[in-house]
Amino acid sequence: MMANQGHAQASKEPQKRFVKTPTGYLMVLRQGDDVLAQIESLARTEKIPSANFTGMGFVNVQFGYFNFKTKAYEPKDFKNVELASMTGSIAWQDNKVSLHTHGIVTDKKFNAFGGHMLGATVGTGSVEIMVVVHDRQLERVMEEPLGANVLSLEP
Repeated sequence: MMANQGHAQASKEPQKRFVKTPTGYLMVLRQGDDVLAQIESLARTEKIPSANFTGMGFVNVQFGYFNFKTKAYEPKDFKNVELASMTGSIAWQDNKVSLHTHGIVTDKKFNAFGGHMLGATVGTGSVEIMVVVHDRQLERVMEEPLGANVLSLEP
């Protein structure tokens, strides 16, 4: 009986979401986790100057197509899909983490959809993310007349 109590107590502890690797971090997110919020939290907590990341798993996602005429994203939701590929960058803007993330998802009929990721939560299963950290801080700046935030390579 004591073993069961110990097991019950252990299961109430928060699950570890990342480990350090020689090149950065490996994240494993679980059902219900907010993917972009978890990446932002990692960047803040670990004081990541800049990075690139890739990922795969199962998600509910909202993609956005950037309309250059209106300077706004046109959103579309996809539920219970497989994240075949996610790629993005971590930078900073106005002292806040700034992510730029794109992805491709597939449905059960193997149809593929993709674009700029406005948001995603882990669906059934998990999402694995590899974060490769860079040695210098990078910033995003608003570029006009484009009306979009662009990664700056200037010091």
